[in-house]
Amino acid sequence: MELTSWTRRLALAGSGVAIGLVAIAPLASAQTTPAPVAPITLSPEESQAVCGTWIPKLTARTTKATERINGGPEIRGSVANLKARAQDQRAKNHNDRAAQLDERAKKRSDRLPQLADAKKKLDDFTAAHCKPATGPTK
Repeated sequence: MELTSWTRRLALAGSGVAIGLVAIAPLASAQTTPAPVAPITLSPEESQAVCGTWIPKLTARTTKATERINGGPEIRGSVANLKARAQDQRAKNHNDRAAQLDERAKKRSDRLPQLADAKKKLDDFTAAHCKPATGPTK
């Protein structure tokens, strides 16, 4: 009997905490204006590391993600693949699963402008801050 009482108390306390977090979470994330962002300054070594390591990796990731999203039905994860799978599910009369796949395809195609914006920002940063490597002058 005592174990049941403690279990009930623990469940009641846990649900009280959960309700409190759910009630407070919107208040904690509500900001009216974003804080101003201070410019970032990099030393030449840090700039070289960013330009030599991070920019190529991030550019490759955005390119790869864009190619995957725009791929054909044979490319796993592409919009065309998701739509083909949704059509296949509809043919099998699995309409709920087809709707899920259609929603995933829509969300995935909505990512293309974000990826294009990220690629543009990377290219702008490269043009402004990354100097091409020059060999020793004679």
